[in-house]
Amino acid sequence: MVSPTQMTSLKRFFASPARLFWVLQCAGWLGYFSLHYLAGVGHGKSWDYIWVSAAATAIGFGVTSLLRLGYRGIWELPTGQMIAAACLLLMLATAVYSTTYAEAVFRWCFECRPDSLLGYIGYFGSALYVMLSWSGLYFGIKFSREVAHERENTLRANATAHEAQLKMLRYQLNPHFLFNTLNAISTLVLDNQNATANRMVTGLSAFLRHSLDSDPMQRVSLEEELEALTRYLGIEQVRFGERLRVVVDVSASARRALVPSLILQPLIENCIKYAISRRIEGGTIAVRADVVDEALRIRVEDDGPGLPADCNGHSNGNGVGLANTRERLKVLYGARQRVEVRSRPAEAGGGVEVALELPYETRSDA
Repeated sequence: MVSPTQMTSLKRFFASPARLFWVLQCAGWLGYFSLHYLAGVGHGKSWDYIWVSAAATAIGFGVTSLLRLGYRGIWELPTGQMIAAACLLLMLATAVYSTTYAEAVFRWCFECRPDSLLGYIGYFGSALYVMLSWSGLYFGIKFSREVAHERENTLRANATAHEAQLKMLRYQLNPHFLFNTLNAISTLVLDNQNATANRMVTGLSAFLRHSLDSDPMQRVSLEEELEALTRYLGIEQVRFGERLRVVVDVSASARRALVPSLILQPLIENCIKYAISRRIEGGTIAVRADVVDEALRIRVEDDGPGLPADCNGHSNGNGVGLANTRERLKVLYGARQRVEVRSRPAEAGGGVEVALELPYETRSDA
């Protein structure tokens, strides 16, 4: 049984077109030699017919090796011109092969020389069949490798485009957050609250370092995502003090789930912008998560004023932060994800709830 390491080594060995050609060329003509000699013996030839088979094989090997150079030279021509040139090269190779093959046979068996033109045509037809079969295999393998190469390039281009798109979405920091934080730091410095300002600068530095250093193509556990969220909320709590209250209710199984890095930060930022900063009394933000039916369900809630009345209690949520979140999840999970935005009922405290549903995967699954 071939191990994965051996399979990888074989793939690397045959990755070179030249190496693959010579391996197939040698194997193919060795098979031709065996069949040619066995067929001759089967028709009553003596054992020394092996020299005829060897000569036919050597001539065919040399002619097709030169024919390959011709085919490579016409490969970039337009299709019509390439077909015409290939036919011309094929007929030329067949003429050379049939002539030299016939001479090898006649030297071994003089009485085998045909008495009529029809016999020579028979030799030519046999040689044409061999050259045509070789050419068919050559072009078939070359076209299949070209198609595979194009497919690989297409997949690589798509992967690169997705990666670029994810990075663009991932690094789309909301300038409001930076402006508000810097303004808050400036105000603290003017009020001589240097210790608080220093703590806020330290928190901002740690959050930005985490944001820019983390790989947008890699997923993190929800536990790590909550730690990053704590850095962000630490900055905001310096700004809002007791006006900002945070509740985290996440099950142990949900904490192990893999999620895109910083996927919750834009949602929390929306809560602060629309539910906390606009009210004197502030408000509460809740992050809840659990695993239901092999799916990770995350809810981000606030107790603010809720959605506008013209949304009728439900919205597609097309703001910048939410649109960013939707697009990232769509690129990563396709149809296996869901994002919903709805108003919370008054008896539950009002406000807005954003619900995310993702496939449940842990590091061991990945």
